Amino acid sequence: MAPPETSWPETVAEIQAWSRIGFDLALQAPAGSRIDTDTLLKWRGQTLAIRETLAMSHPLRSRRSFLRLLALSGLAPISRGASAQAGSPSGSGGSGSSTSAIPNRSPLRRGVMIPWPLGSIHPAGWLKQQLRIQADGLGGHLDETWPDVGPNSGWLGGTGESWERGPYFLDGLVPLAYLLDDPRLKAKAQRFLDWTLDNPWENGMIGPRSNDDWWPRMVMLKALTQYHDASSDPRVIPLLSRYFAYQASALPARPLRDWGKYRWQDEALTVFWLYNRTGDRNLLDLARLLREQGYDWRAEFDDFHYTRRTTPEAIGLVLHGPITDAAMQSHGVNIAMGIKEAALWSLLSGSEEDSQGATQALAVLDRFHGLPNGMFSADEHLAGRDPSQGTELCTVVETMFSLEQALAVTGDPLLADRLERIAFNALPGAFTDDMWAHQYNQEPNQIEVSLHKKPWTTDGPESNLYGLEPNYGCCTANFHQGWPKFAASLFMLSSDDGLAAVAYAPCSVTTTVRGVQVQGVMATDYPFRGSVRLILRPATPVAFPLRLRIPSWANGAHLRVNGEAGRFPAPGAFARIERTWIAGDLVELEFPLPVRASRWYRDSLAVERGALVFSYSIGEDWLKLRTRGMTADWQVYPTSPWNYGLELNPDSGPDAAATSISVSESPVAEFPFALRGAPVKLQAKARKLPAWEGEDGAADPLPQSPAVSDRPQETIALVPYAAAKLRITAFPQIKPT
Repeated sequence: MAPPETSWPETVAEIQAWSRIGFDLALQAPAGSRIDTDTLLKWRGQTLAIRETLAMSHPLRSRRSFLRLLALSGLAPISRGASAQAGSPSGSGGSGSSTSAIPNRSPLRRGVMIPWPLGSIHPAGWLKQQLRIQADGLGGHLDETWPDVGPNSGWLGGTGESWERGPYFLDGLVPLAYLLDDPRLKAKAQRFLDWTLDNPWENGMIGPRSNDDWWPRMVMLKALTQYHDASSDPRVIPLLSRYFAYQASALPARPLRDWGKYRWQDEALTVFWLYNRTGDRNLLDLARLLREQGYDWRAEFDDFHYTRRTTPEAIGLVLHGPITDAAMQSHGVNIAMGIKEAALWSLLSGSEEDSQGATQALAVLDRFHGLPNGMFSADEHLAGRDPSQGTELCTVVETMFSLEQALAVTGDPLLADRLERIAFNALPGAFTDDMWAHQYNQEPNQIEVSLHKKPWTTDGPESNLYGLEPNYGCCTANFHQGWPKFAASLFMLSSDDGLAAVAYAPCSVTTTVRGVQVQGVMATDYPFRGSVRLILRPATPVAFPLRLRIPSWANGAHLRVNGEAGRFPAPGAFARIERTWIAGDLVELEFPLPVRASRWYRDSLAVERGALVFSYSIGEDWLKLRTRGMTADWQVYPTSPWNYGLELNPDSGPDAAATSISVSESPVAEFPFALRGAPVKLQAKARKLPAWEGEDGAADPLPQSPAVSDRPQETIALVPYAAAKLRITAFPQIKPT
């Protein structure tokens, strides 16, 4: 390739063209210095062809004029001070992802864990198959059948939906595409990304010009950071820098409001992400301003007022009226996002009390609104502990994301326990097996899926249909992040430069630990089985600590390295192994999976085994309500009795459930969470409770346990929660006779 006559950018157009090839950050060199080829190549990660065009060093004619061109091209840093301080710890630029985790830059507090960038972890086994199911279902075809994210989307320059739905869709599509390394999905995502990156406003604002709401931009920022981690696209950091500079200047006169006010912590994530890559301290001032204008979630959980089932009257909701503060503060999705607020803020505040905010939030929510599937009720607003109340799918995926982020800050293994409980139960429990239809609200005790008004606090009659956009379309756009972000969070870097397995599912991780490339391969059918095998393959022998989370329920877990006599690590903690690792080292974990019972609303019982919750599967009759393009909306009616109580007394000893309930296992099937071929089934003793009935498609409140039944004993099958589309999960306990 012959170098062009002018190999250096001279015009705005040339600068813009180069930005698409290479500049990760604006010019960083001190005034008067020369920018040699090697430095540019380091910044830009150029291909061999570009290297040839820059074969000779070339002094800049005028640094000031070059910076002016950068600014005109949209590549200027957030401030003059930023250009002197900026750095690129990731070595980003050009194509390809970095597999190096980036720790927090001072004065940010270093988290106990550091997430690996997207592209470091690769799903395998049943997890990869689950992601493929999502890609083959609505997750990979939504833009082909739903106009809100179709070709006329405002986030593609069209005149269609221009608020949160395009960014929501992209926030899950980007990690799905890169985890599967799927060119078709990457191309779909790239259209949204390119439009956003190439069409900023003159003042630095991004997104459709039909609105200037801060909230949907917060979601797009998360998608852009994931994309940069996976691709190192050099347009991302300059765009974010200009946007945040604009926002910092605009917020005093146009402060956060409505959704942005209650979800400010999601933007703080991106502000910290950018600060760690540029060192621009103006970003920390922006973070402080966001917190000043945003809602204080830690204060809400410290002095919690929403302790009962919400009613529209109690929170001031009026049809077509304004959204009240009480409605925002009791809104399930807002709360799910707010769970991570205090932990994230602790990175800047340095407060240990802040860092424990997620744990405090979960304790409060469990006490007043907790459900057996790991979630809290919120249909649309907080709804109490009755398992006939629902939880919105957006609330599920946002709770998962909050837990992933809070876990990185605190390293608390109990947050990972909760993350798995939600991921393996509530998340798949809201979908058809093929993920072509989803529910807005799911119920642990779900006796009918139909057009009914009960039992929702503030949602409409379509709320638990399986369909394209039942009740409201936010979940249609937002559900996509659940599985991909979980898969991308299975391993993290520990603060002492070690590898930490924080959650379990089949995958591999390829990254750099203490300067050595390390691959770890996790082979497992967890959570359906209790065996986990981790094979480590460092490029050269390297000493580092390996941390393995031992779930709180895993009493008697057994850990071995290379077949040597093992040890029994304590549950509810991380087991730590410090040694020099060589290629082929094998770490084996065996988690006992006894059946156990837990207590819930009105002293009801839920049956658990490991991270899985089990339900009685009610007979199903599926009735298509209407066709919706490539998918359909479905009602499901019961064809068998459901009003059973369990003949089980967990108070008689810790092994009561294990000795009275039998277990059978099958290979994990093509659809891991389907009823047909369910990989685990239980058999339990039960009796009917004729007085426990349903009304308007919802089960009546649970009888207080223990409940009396004169009906004959039966043996009923229990299956994983998500396999049963109609189900009973919280059972009355039958009083012993």
